[in-house]
Amino acid sequence: MPDVTLDVREIPKPSRHPKIFGIFDSLAVGEALILVNDHDPRHLHDEFEEKLPGGYGWEYLVREKRDYRIRISKVTEAAPARRLGNTAELTQREVDAADVAWKLDFGGRGLDSNLIRLAPGGEIATHRGGEVDVLVHVLSGSGTLGAETGDVAVTAGDLLWLPHHSQRSFSAGPDGLDYLTVHTHREPSLTIEPFDPKR
Repeated sequence: MPDVTLDVREIPKPSRHPKIFGIFDSLAVGEALILVNDHDPRHLHDEFEEKLPGGYGWEYLVREKRDYRIRISKVTEAAPARRLGNTAELTQREVDAADVAWKLDFGGRGLDSNLIRLAPGGEIATHRGGEVDVLVHVLSGSGTLGAETGDVAVTAGDLLWLPHHSQRSFSAGPDGLDYLTVHTHREPSLTIEPFDPKR
């Protein structure tokens, strides 16, 4: 199939990247999109590198003032598997309260994940979960999971299951508490809502 050409110069800026990725996603492996633009789309390249490292080709065909043409080819059927980071490194620095040290944050994903860090004695107050189940892996430290049926002592290595809509809280022990959460992606992202005993 011949390459698809897309001239984005007349497309409003907020619509450009979604249009480009929409066309790219519809391509078969080996097919390509020829992007025509009036500047070097470096931010678009950064977005491709974040979402699809190794899964696309980026070849400049023309690089002239107000005339850029880039051949963006599809190398893999889906986003390639990759290393995202190291939890041991992420949990090295001091934390003075509660902190989201890392989160899974790129478009097109099916999961959300956060690395939560609580300082010694820190807490996340009682709240009710949203519409998704959450898997929690305690990475380091110790503390307490507050559940409707009572407190559960937790320590490094524990795997916790937080069913959707369940009541929960977290409090850290004397060494703090670091844990990784994983759940189905939601739009908008999950937020912690204060616990309402009447609900």
